[in-house]
Amino acid sequence: MKTRVVITGMGAISPIGNSVADFSSALRAGKSGIGTITSFDTTGFDVTIAGEVKDFNPSLWIDKKDARKMARFSQFAAAAATQALEQAGLLKDGEEGRRTLSVNPERAGIVLGNGIGGFEIVSESFRKLFDAGPRRMLPLTVPLMIGNEAAGNLSMIFGVKGPSYTQVTACASGTDALGQALDLIRSGRCDMAISGGTEACIVPFSIGGFQMLKALSSKRCHEPEKASRPFDADRDGFVLGEGAGIVILESEEHAKARGAKILAEFAGYGATSDAYHITAPEPSGEGGGRAITLALEDAGMKGEEIHYYNAHGTGTEINDPTETKMIKYAFGDYAYKLKVSSTKSMTGHCVAGGGGLEAIACILAINEGFFPPTINLENPDPQCDLDYVPLKAREGRIDAAASGSLGFGGHNGVVVFRRYS
Repeated sequence: MKTRVVITGMGAISPIGNSVADFSSALRAGKSGIGTITSFDTTGFDVTIAGEVKDFNPSLWIDKKDARKMARFSQFAAAAATQALEQAGLLKDGEEGRRTLSVNPERAGIVLGNGIGGFEIVSESFRKLFDAGPRRMLPLTVPLMIGNEAAGNLSMIFGVKGPSYTQVTACASGTDALGQALDLIRSGRCDMAISGGTEACIVPFSIGGFQMLKALSSKRCHEPEKASRPFDADRDGFVLGEGAGIVILESEEHAKARGAKILAEFAGYGATSDAYHITAPEPSGEGGGRAITLALEDAGMKGEEIHYYNAHGTGTEINDPTETKMIKYAFGDYAYKLKVSSTKSMTGHCVAGGGGLEAIACILAINEGFFPPTINLENPDPQCDLDYVPLKAREGRIDAAASGSLGFGGHNGVVVFRRYS
């Protein structure tokens, strides 16, 4: 019999709010976090918009000295993890005013998803290298830029002494990290884990690179809040976002023994590979559809038991109709009764951070009884003929929800959460 795994804490840093409460309020209100890029001069770029995290002050959650030794993606992860651990009641006062885990640190683990690492550090160090030579590079270039450092920093900040991993499967990284953390607890290797995804890559290099792929929306830079349009016939690409979504996983036994408030059960995970193309999903939707099916099987659930599906929903020409096929592959005729939405319409595509934030959206939907909307869905694509909760959130009871993420390279990951009883 599988060990039951539950969620006891959540933390969010996002383009629509730097707390779970603000994130939830924005989802309900259909608030867009997309705006004109402020972090660099976009002169010469076709794309001048993104979903930036706003008013972020890492010292609200972590020590200033620690923050100075972190790239932005690590700061996001540390801030969101602090929120999640606080909600879970897993922090105690330690030496020198630091707060550390209040449970056995050797039985605690970390699994984070990250796609790109400290891209602003890479960009700045390359600039200094080319302009002034290697002696002018940032001294901490390597430890700041590498993708595993978010997990490493969390380990050091909170004194986590169990396994500490980083999952890299492009845009599926955050979701796959959650799945790996689920397996870590089910295997008995850990009693609890900090998991989710984090990303901060709104820099000239990444905007330019995605722009050259023709993947980013460029037609609505004059009205950025309208640019992210998943499943809409007038979509023209995704909008890059940033942020972190972190949750606390525990075995049911561990959570109940310490009297924790349980937010949801983490019921299942499924993952597949398309084996098809480096950037495009397999056209039939079979690969992603199998990931959904495997997640349902892992949860011991039927498709009809899922009330809400948070889609990858990027707003690209290829993704949206293909993902619609994936959902139909897994759910059959029930797909037409299922509520589906893309919260990327509000946050933009936060790469690895998206998987964590979208899992939190599912858990909020279960606990607060609302279906997050797909804003800007004004002219539905005939190929995308499901109920995508257009424009406005809806109230309703949700007993189980799933979230899917698709990554360059053909990575497909799906997680399932259900009301805890």
